[in-house]
Amino acid sequence: MTQTPPRVGLFATCLVDLFRPSVGFAAVALLENAGCTVTVPRGQTCCGQPAYNSGDRADAKRIAQQTIAAFRDVDYVVIPSGSCAAMIIKHYPALFAEDPDLAGAAEDLAGRSYELVDFLTRVRGVAAVDTAWPATATYHDACAGLRELGLKTAARQLLGTVRGLRLAELPDSEVCCGFGGTFCVKYPEISNDMVDKKARAVESTGADLLLSGDLGCLLNMAGKLHRRGSGVQVRHVAEVLAGTTDVAAIGEGRED
Repeated sequence: MTQTPPRVGLFATCLVDLFRPSVGFAAVALLENAGCTVTVPRGQTCCGQPAYNSGDRADAKRIAQQTIAAFRDVDYVVIPSGSCAAMIIKHYPALFAEDPDLAGAAEDLAGRSYELVDFLTRVRGVAAVDTAWPATATYHDACAGLRELGLKTAARQLLGTVRGLRLAELPDSEVCCGFGGTFCVKYPEISNDMVDKKARAVESTGADLLLSGDLGCLLNMAGKLHRRGSGVQVRHVAEVLAGTTDVAAIGEGRED
């Protein structure tokens, strides 16, 4: 008997949609290679995290309701971002905990939602990828994925199967890069100091390539590395796992 492929809805995220669509295409390729049928529901927008983190619970709830409706008809929701995944998995149920009409729907969505690499390894059993990327890479553990979802080893394990790729562990890889969503806007001096230290740590590894699973962190670190004149390329982990070699690195070609 042929098993029906799981229906996966890709939550593309605002930053991927606006700044790095190649991450979304890479995620689709990885999911399809893992035997999934992938859709990208048109009703999705933001996960609501900026409003939520700023204390605007009313707008966060309205955005969350839109997300719940957009992904009602898929088996799983997969997100190439630990921070957006944590918002849906951890904070949507809290937002609607006292709302008898939506609490169940929020819990249901949270239970079907996964960060991309976590889904590939834990749900679909992907243990290796068939791609090559000859480089030395270092990996930054983004805060939300690490601290809210407990994601640490899966990305490194899959990267270890990329032919030609060598991993150099990043000093203080679990230390925040200084982005923190609205944190970098509210506290720019502190944020700049944090990302400068992160950039120096990246350079100390001798790596050609900086990887992570959150585009906000990657954009922040790419900007600082660019301003320091560094030659380190910056990419989302999905791009390397999918072998997306024909797309410029994050921040490449910037003039500022």
